Amino acid sequence: MNSLPEHLAPRWLAGCLPLACLALASLSAQARQMETLNRGAIAVPLPDGGYYLSWRWLSNDPPETVFHLDRLDSSGVRIRVNDQPIRELTWFRDSAGGEPGQASYELVVDDGHGKVASEAVHTWQKAYHAIPVQCLPGYRMGDASLGDLDGDGDFELVIHQTNQARDNSHSGLTGRPILDAYEFDGTLLWRLDLGINIRDGEHYTQFMVYDLDGDGAAEVVCKTADGSIDGLGQVIGEADRDWRELDPQAKSYGRILSGPEYLTVFRGRDGKALASVDFFPNRYPIDGWGGIGGNGNNDAYGNRCDRFMACVAYLDGERPSVVMCRGVYGRIVLTAWDWRDNQLTRRWVFDSGIDYPPFTQASAFSGMGGHSLSVGDVDHDGRDEVVYQAMTVDDDGKGLYTTGRRHGDAMHLGDLYPDRPGLELMLISENEGHTVRFQTPGMGVHDAATGALIWSHSPGVDVGSGMAADIDPLSPGYEVWGGPGGLRNASGEELAPAPRHSRWAIWWDGDLLRELTGRGGIFKWDWTKGQEVLIQPIRSGGSMERPCLAGDILGDWREEIILPAPDQSHLQLYSTTIPTTHRLTSLLEDPQYRLAIAWQNVVYNKPPHPSFYLGHGMSLPEAQSKP
Repeated sequence: MNSLPEHLAPRWLAGCLPLACLALASLSAQARQMETLNRGAIAVPLPDGGYYLSWRWLSNDPPETVFHLDRLDSSGVRIRVNDQPIRELTWFRDSAGGEPGQASYELVVDDGHGKVASEAVHTWQKAYHAIPVQCLPGYRMGDASLGDLDGDGDFELVIHQTNQARDNSHSGLTGRPILDAYEFDGTLLWRLDLGINIRDGEHYTQFMVYDLDGDGAAEVVCKTADGSIDGLGQVIGEADRDWRELDPQAKSYGRILSGPEYLTVFRGRDGKALASVDFFPNRYPIDGWGGIGGNGNNDAYGNRCDRFMACVAYLDGERPSVVMCRGVYGRIVLTAWDWRDNQLTRRWVFDSGIDYPPFTQASAFSGMGGHSLSVGDVDHDGRDEVVYQAMTVDDDGKGLYTTGRRHGDAMHLGDLYPDRPGLELMLISENEGHTVRFQTPGMGVHDAATGALIWSHSPGVDVGSGMAADIDPLSPGYEVWGGPGGLRNASGEELAPAPRHSRWAIWWDGDLLRELTGRGGIFKWDWTKGQEVLIQPIRSGGSMERPCLAGDILGDWREEIILPAPDQSHLQLYSTTIPTTHRLTSLLEDPQYRLAIAWQNVVYNKPPHPSFYLGHGMSLPEAQSKP
């Protein structure tokens, strides 16, 4: 279904501001080492024939820029398909394009100042683009990330193949984590085998894909161990060492609680290990990672000491650093690393410190971690902070603040409320076991610069999931839901029953509201009836609420979603074919959004949010306006 429900369409359009000439690159981005994007142009076949084409509008496009589309038929004849220059939009419907495989396209860009360039349009053969993958027997395709690995101007994918993955709280052997790099046509560039001494599971296998040194090609950074094999077949450490606990009767069965741990930088184009250093911090003391997060307990069998997260941040405001993180429930350590001139050097370390039951001497930052994180310039100094669930670490590695909200499974950082200055932070919290006595709010929203509480609800309640997204045009700003109660506005007041889906949001249709994903496809919130309406059925072999990757990957500013096929033979890349009256520059040019694509694969994946308010009735701050 590519059309909108008729009873909703008039109300979606009414009150939405036409943003025909809107650019979203902030002044802070101008000082940052960022990727050079091409047009990412795609042509998606339509059910009734022809193609829907879309492409990126870039922040350095002059206001006079216009676009043309040329269709090349099977005999090579070139036909200009647009009668007039395309000025206000970054999409076009070519009804005469014929059946899939009968035509190809070129996008012609005229900047209005005598510079004309053309770029090939990637023409899909189906309603989704199939990316063939080489999935190993017994494996499935998991989290993915995005980067220009070979410096050719096009993105490639790095995807985690997973086998018998386990949560840290469960013992047992796992498969060997595999990282594959693919072109979008399915060409396998390289494969990393992380080996038996890296346990497979979403709390273990964090990998960052980003151009860290500014050479135009992305690196891949992750934790490795003895027996890890790079993309050229070279072994890291000692090839034959097995550091796993192999006693099935041991509580630590299957865990790796001894032996060396490394942090390795891999070259993007071929997967070659460029440098390895000792991972910091190490796991010891194994019983030194408990605290008042989660259920407020401790362990000595390797549950709490081996929970990892990671991100990329512009800590100096100009060049990216990779931040590797260990611990969430008690002790928390963040280590920032710089990759410069083929050297991996430590920038700083944040360590909340070790404490033991009853944790009376614990740091205020202890136990404040969660199963996702975010990165953004929360204090407006041009440099990034790491928002680590209920606490935030400043760009210099010192604690900026802690909300005291403790551990939770979801958080969202963005400009949720456009009438308030700066960013807001939505948190959900666990309350179980020894920690119910704290009566921590189950959900709440905070000022992201200071941690000050804006509103909260449900003290002492264990909230498992929650979402922040603008889905209702009658309520200013983002709506928030999760836990007891319904859909809540900027004051925390209930507006309606909560949507059933609370794990993923996506910009898909033609307006500025966000849609929700869940079993069966993509849903629109019908605020007139207080229910979700299916607008895009999708069948895949993965969870719509935990996609391999989702974001503004190709085409215009709206978001794509990548899912595994039911038989794991290929990835399915979906893009919208719904017309829109809004023209925005690529969301990848917003630093906070781009960094969210990098950390999206970490633990409980969450959707990316830009640094500005993107929603119904939005206006753009002057600092983000196009010159």
